[in-house]
Amino acid sequence: MKSVKETATESRIIQKLKDFPTCIQIAQYLFKDIELQEMQEYANNVSIKRLGYNDHGPVHMRQVAINAIKMLTILHDSKIQTSLEKEEIGTFEDSMCAVVLAGLMHDLGMMIGRQGHEEMSVILAIPIIDRTLLSVFPDDIHKRVIIKSLTLEAIIGHMSSRKIHSIEAGIILIADGCDMTKGRARIPMAINTTPRVGDIHKYSANAITRVGIHHGETKPIKIDIEMSSDVGFFQIEEVLLTKVDSSPAKQFVELYAGVTDQERKRYL
Repeated sequence: MKSVKETATESRIIQKLKDFPTCIQIAQYLFKDIELQEMQEYANNVSIKRLGYNDHGPVHMRQVAINAIKMLTILHDSKIQTSLEKEEIGTFEDSMCAVVLAGLMHDLGMMIGRQGHEEMSVILAIPIIDRTLLSVFPDDIHKRVIIKSLTLEAIIGHMSSRKIHSIEAGIILIADGCDMTKGRARIPMAINTTPRVGDIHKYSANAITRVGIHHGETKPIKIDIEMSSDVGFFQIEEVLLTKVDSSPAKQFVELYAGVTDQERKRYL
């Protein structure tokens, strides 16, 4: 059974994809995939219960998809082409399809462990990507190839540990870093009472009260982060900024952060 939060997040994804019917087909196919759901749930079990990290399961992967959809839509509204568009090899909707696929599967490798989980995510995602794209594009091998390739680049590049080159993969990288609110840390904070390696990520995420993704003032995308205490700056400076700095989409992002009722600090 899916949680209320998972179901609500799925509805938000479908709503944000209302202008992209093919992407809706892909999202709905994935939401109904029982194996994918089980993989997401088990990845979360390993992350939280075995390793003591924050949420890397179905809610997180859906939230990353939402973040990426928002950012890619803002770029589109700002007349900035995706890599597929610029290279004249695919459409904006093809790019959006890849972002949805990558967002919903980028952390499957947490089923196995933290180290190298992005490479493991690629291996685990390939069969699901293949059957999803074959279902949606049964007679279009060109679309299957370009969307699959872009999806895999985005998955393997979401930890800043590998050089990526497309705007689409760069958006997933930043979208992953933006899922840092206290909800991600709530469960591990509640069940793990002994000190563990991932604790700073939990405490830092627990201080983040809101992450807004909007149209920017000087750049297309504005990321605005509000926190309850200074410990939240760890999550921004050690996690999000590292991802933004490694992203091919960095040039399109402005970033602000600060404690509630205090002046925001501008990073980018």
